[in-house]
Amino acid sequence: MRTALTALLAFAAGVLLMLLVSGHPAAPAPQPAPSVASSSSAAAPASASSSDSDDSDDNDNWPSQGPSPEQVVYSQPGMVRQAMAQLTPRVPDKTNLYLLTFAGDGGEDVFRNEAEYAAQLFTKRFGPTAHALVLENNPSTLQAHPLANWSNLEDTLDKLSQVMKPDQDVLVLYMTSHGDEDHNLLVDMDPLPLDQIGAPDLAGILKKRPFKWKVVVVNACYSGGFVPDLKGPGTLVLTAARTDRSSFGCGSDSNITYFGKAWLVDALNKTDNFVDAFQFAKNDIAGWEKDQKLTPSEPQMDVGSGIAQQLATWRKDVTPGATVPFAPPPPSTNTPPASAQ
Repeated sequence: MRTALTALLAFAAGVLLMLLVSGHPAAPAPQPAPSVASSSSAAAPASASSSDSDDSDDNDNWPSQGPSPEQVVYSQPGMVRQAMAQLTPRVPDKTNLYLLTFAGDGGEDVFRNEAEYAAQLFTKRFGPTAHALVLENNPSTLQAHPLANWSNLEDTLDKLSQVMKPDQDVLVLYMTSHGDEDHNLLVDMDPLPLDQIGAPDLAGILKKRPFKWKVVVVNACYSGGFVPDLKGPGTLVLTAARTDRSSFGCGSDSNITYFGKAWLVDALNKTDNFVDAFQFAKNDIAGWEKDQKLTPSEPQMDVGSGIAQQLATWRKDVTPGATVPFAPPPPSTNTPPASAQ
C-alpha cells in the first residue's frame, strides 16, 4: 500500500513539473510585419477547408429528401420487376419492338430527358407493337425508374428475353451518356460505386442473350469505337460520333443532345424507318456543327444482314401517330439554375 502511494505521489509530482515547464516557454523572437506573401500563406487553411468541402460535393447529386443510397441499392430488383410489369402487352402474331433506354450520367438532366422522351416517342407514335422501358440515373427519379447500371441492364435484358419472342421481335437499346476516348460510357450516380461499361462489355452483355434482331444506339462522344464490337448479323448499330470525335449537346445547359434532337425529335417524328432517320439526322447535325464552327462529329452506322428486312416487317403493322413534341421535365432538384451554370 505504501509503495503504491509513493509511486502515485511521484507520478503527480512529475506531472506538476511538466505543467510548470510548459507553462513558461521562452519569449518568442520579434516577428516582422506580415508581407503580401505571408498574407497569402495565411489563406492556406481556407483552401484546405475548401478541399474538405469538395469532398462533400461528391454527394451533391443525391437528393436531400428521399431514400438513402443503401435503400436505393436494395430496391433495384423490385423496381426492375415493377417496370417490367408496366410494359404494355405483346401483340400476338406480329413483330413487336422493345425499346430499352439507358441514361448513364446522373449528374446532368440532358440524358434523363432524352431517355424519357425516347420512351414516349416510341410508344405514342409507333402504336401497340412498340413497348418501352427506362433505366436512368437522376436524383429526381430514384423512386420512379430503375437505375441505369450494369446489373439492371443485364437483369432487364434477361426479363425482356422471356417476354419477347427473341427470334422475331426487335430489341432497341438506346444508350446515352458521356463517352471517353477509350470507348467507355460514363455510368454515374454519386455516391453509388457503379461499374463503367465499355464497348467490349456491352457487346458481351448482348451476346449472352438470345436476341436475334437488335438496334443498338450509342449516343456519346467517341461512340464510333463501339461499332467493331457490336456489329454483326441481325444488328443495326448507330452512334453519335466516329471513334475519335466528340459529339455535342450534352452538359447542364442542354435539354437534349444534338444526336437526340436530330434522330429522335426531328427525324423519327417524320419517318418510322430508322436508317432513313439516321441519314436525316446526320445531315442536320453536320449543318449545326458547320454553323457553330465545330469539328464534325461524323455519326456512324453499320447495317448487319437481315435487320433492315426485319424492321420493314415490323413497320408493315405500324401506322405512325401524331408528332410527339419534346418537352423536357422540370430540372432535377439538385440542378443549379441556368444563371449559375
